[in-house]
Amino acid sequence: MDNERILVPLDDLGIVRVQGPDATRFLQGQVSSDLTRLAPEHALLAGYHNPQGRTIALLRLMWLAAQDVIAVLPRELAPVVAARLAKFVLRAKVKVSDQSAAWRVTGLIGSESASEINAPADSASARVGNAPARWLIVGSPASLASSEVAAGARERWHRDDIASGQPQVFAATSEEFVAQMLNLDALDAISFDKGCYTGQEVIARAHYRGRVKRRLQRFATRAPCTLAPGNTGKLADDRPFKVVDAVQMDDGRCEFLAVVPLRSSEHSRAGGEPDSTHSLETADSLTIDAQELPLPYGLPD
Repeated sequence: MDNERILVPLDDLGIVRVQGPDATRFLQGQVSSDLTRLAPEHALLAGYHNPQGRTIALLRLMWLAAQDVIAVLPRELAPVVAARLAKFVLRAKVKVSDQSAAWRVTGLIGSESASEINAPADSASARVGNAPARWLIVGSPASLASSEVAAGARERWHRDDIASGQPQVFAATSEEFVAQMLNLDALDAISFDKGCYTGQEVIARAHYRGRVKRRLQRFATRAPCTLAPGNTGKLADDRPFKVVDAVQMDDGRCEFLAVVPLRSSEHSRAGGEPDSTHSLETADSLTIDAQELPLPYGLPD
């Protein structure tokens, strides 16, 4: 139905809060997005990387107040990311904390504008999808409590994530992928002109030299199959893959996002990208027959 509105409890997501007079400046030197673009109802997707340019976590940064930012990420990574960021605070006037227990993350499918959300006053909201329209709402557990949750809502949200080509990083895949392998450049999650941040040198080199040979792509298995983040294998055309995220369909088949070598000869020339020392395949990998599906966005040349 066109006017259908679905609430989705996203209790597997957690919150890292960064607050203080230097919050924006501190995050500007830690993540790949440009924090000067963060504003109410305008979230930023950002990568948090190690010095080798590999993605520790993907953060959905949301404005709570001036110099008060919340990062939405898988709950299992929240304490790791909070502790790692806190090591770099040094003399900055900023506090970093895992506040997953103090907040609740809820998804809303079907509202086309912020005025339709009716979010509580003590919450933050941001649009994170267009087809269908999807919003993240972050607030206190009490303010977002609701009994109007449709059956299967979390599975629908997950399917929409996969269909929209939105990557995620979990404990099983943390520090496995260089930023461009997750299409973060195509998803406006990297600023190439904001200045230095952790991992910036490697990410910029891959961008300006154009040597990204493996990228996130979308597939559906042709037979019933179960896949999970971190699984490795070969496609029927002999290309190795590593699963980024996956969801089971009603017929038992699996739709999944995986990092796979590109077919284009433009991306297969000698030289390799910064991840060339890491294989996508392991000894216990699978061979599966899967249909390649289009992404709803283009990839850089």
